[in-house]
This record gives sequence, structure tokens and C-alpha cells, in this order.
Amino acid sequence: MSDKIQLSDAEWRERLTPEQYHVLREGGTERAFTGKYEKNKLSGEYRCAACGQLLFESADKYDSGSGWPSFTAPAEGDAVEEHRDTSHGMVRTEVVCSKCEGHLGHVFPDGPGPDGLRYCVNSAALDFMPEE
Repeated sequence: MSDKIQLSDAEWRERLTPEQYHVLREGGTERAFTGKYEKNKLSGEYRCAACGQLLFESADKYDSGSGWPSFTAPAEGDAVEEHRDTSHGMVRTEVVCSKCEGHLGHVFPDGPGPDGLRYCVNSAALDFMPEE
């Protein structure tokens, strides 16, 4: 994995849309069922909207009914990092991009995959690259 990307707040604001900035840099979330990739069924890769790192693959995406794109696993084991999140009166596990530390969403232990995980990710944190 390559080195971490560290930019100033002004550089992030220049690089990202206001919605992307709110999600990726401020830990915000988009409203359920409003993200552009929630219903995406195309084959391809989901990359970090802030730095371009490969995060998830379409083969691991499924419809969880949660209103956000959901994946059973990251594309690579070190693509995301997990942090304890006690905001909003809950204890959750936040998921961030391991390269730029952008907030992606949360991981929950209620997924269908072999590890039983559901990576619940904001569309605003992702760029989709369809298979050629």
C-alpha cells in the first residue's frame, strides 16, 4: 500500500464537491436511498472519491435494503481501516479509506458473506469505474 495522502482543509475543499467533503472529511452521511450507487448493478470497481484507491468490487456488492451501497468485504484487506465510533449515542465501527482516511461509512456484523459483515458505504465517498 502506498503512503498516506495528507492535504490541507482548503485542498480537500478544492478537490471534492460539498457533499463529498461533508461525507469524506466531516464524517457525514447521505440520506438513505438517495445515493447514486445504491441500486447500481453494473460490474466494476468502487474507488475512493477523494484519492482514487480501490476500495470495493461489484462482485462483493449486494442489496442489503439499508438504503446505502453494501459490500461483504473490501477489495483488498488493507484498503480500509476500522475505528470505534461512539457518536450519535451508538457504538459502531467506522470504516475509512486507508490511504486518505476519508470517512466511507460503517461496518456491521449482519452481512450475508462468509465473514458475516456488511460494509455500509456512502455513494458520495465512492467513484465507480465500470468494467471495460
